Amino acid sequence: MATLWKGYRVPQTPPLAQQQLGSGSFQRHYTSHAASDANSQCLSPDSWASAAPSGPQLTSEQLTHVDSEGRAAMVDVGRKPDTERVAVASAVVLLGPVAFKLVQQNQLKKGDALVVAQLAGVQAAKLTSQLIPLCHHVALSHVQVQLELDSTRHAVEIRASCRARGPTGVEMEALTSAAVAALTLYDMCKAVSRDIVLEEIKLISKTGGQRGDFHRA
Repeated sequence: MATLWKGYRVPQTPPLAQQQLGSGSFQRHYTSHAASDANSQCLSPDSWASAAPSGPQLTSEQLTHVDSEGRAAMVDVGRKPDTERVAVASAVVLLGPVAFKLVQQNQLKKGDALVVAQLAGVQAAKLTSQLIPLCHHVALSHVQVQLELDSTRHAVEIRASCRARGPTGVEMEALTSAAVAALTLYDMCKAVSRDIVLEEIKLISKTGGQRGDFHRA
């Protein structure tokens, strides 16, 4: 169910929110999950804040996808315990003033770029093991993608969160989700501008697993 930030409830999917910014402009905000979900460990605004690293912060001294002879190899996770895994990743798409205005006003000929990019991000998370050769297939229990317009930079900020319970993490699912959502925005807007820049694709946080939690400072 969609939540309109002016206090209305709109019975359609995906959610659309408009938040008034300075100078009388409006921010269109899309999310693939209702923001009021109290049980969600995914993309609440508090979870985006910078935080000091937590947990043991263990890292491997060797590449895990390379065997003893230097050949590519899939990691055997069969003996690892199942734990709750959550990862959040982000990306930024610099649209430029012309494309940004069309996205903001939902006037692109291809349709609503934010909705299409949001759905592409969800789909990409579920297909990560088919795109990244040595990724394990993960049974995701939750995927959330949010896109926010930044009028100061003429940009769209993307946050993707994935959750699963299993023996391997979901960082790649979150990163793939954010990256494909960004690429989809490019595709939606490329007829208007070829000067679009995708940047800042990065892991924001991850929890679960024997290497401990990570929160980008």
